[in-house]
Amino acid sequence: HSAISGGSSAITGDGQTDRQTDRWARKPRDRQKMATNGTDTRALFGGAFSVTLPPHSIDVSDIREIPDNQEVFMHNSTDQSIIVELLEYQRQVPDVDAARYHFEDVTAINGALGESGTEVLSVEPAGKDQMALRELSSVWFLSGRQHVAKFNEQAKNAVNIHLALFRLPQYTTDILVTFNDPTMISPHSSSMGLDPSQPGGSSSGAAPCWTPEQFHAAVRSLRLLDPAVFS
Repeated sequence: HSAISGGSSAITGDGQTDRQTDRWARKPRDRQKMATNGTDTRALFGGAFSVTLPPHSIDVSDIREIPDNQEVFMHNSTDQSIIVELLEYQRQVPDVDAARYHFEDVTAINGALGESGTEVLSVEPAGKDQMALRELSSVWFLSGRQHVAKFNEQAKNAVNIHLALFRLPQYTTDILVTFNDPTMISPHSSSMGLDPSQPGGSSSGAAPCWTPEQFHAAVRSLRLLDPAVFS
C-alpha cells in the first residue's frame, strides 16, 4: 500500500525506501547544506522544513531516486541512515499506539513479521516543549529491532530501529523520522567488508558512528518553515 494511504515505507540497508506517493509530488528538492559545529543543517522538501543532522551525512537522493515524500541521509562510512517521511495521518490510530503502528507497518513491508529478534523495546512520549516543531499535537519515541535486507539484496542484517513520530492532525500528516543502526551484518551482505567490531559497521579509523543521542538531537531540531508543503 502507498504512503499516502497508510503507514511507513520499508527500510533498506542504505536508507532507500520503496513506496511512492502523489500528495507531495513535484516539490523541488533543496540541497542547501550548512556546516555548523560539526553538524549539518539541511533544508528538506524544497525548503519547507529544516533539520540539523549528525556529521558525515550523505544525501541519498544524490545517489538514486527517492520518493517525493521522503528525505534520506546515510552515514558516509557506515550502513546507518536517517529517513524523514511525510505520511498520511492515521485517524483511526490513537496517539499512544501510533508509533507502534508505523513500526509494525515497516516490519510487515520488510517481510520481518514473526522473524526472530524483531521486537519493540520501548515506546514513550516526549515533551512538546523540547521540540523545535511547534505545530505537533504529540510526539513519540520508539526503539526496536528488525532483521532487514539492504537495497536489492536478500541477506538480512540485524538493525536497531529508532523512530520519532510527530502527529499533525491539522495537516492530516504524520511525520516519521527513522534512525537505522545495523548491529549484526549477514555474511552474505555486501556490507560484510566493513569491520563488524565497530558499532553500526564502521570501518576502523573511519568517521565515528552516529548515536541514538545524536538522532534525538536531530529530531528536536526539526522545524517547519512553510506549511504550504501540506497543501
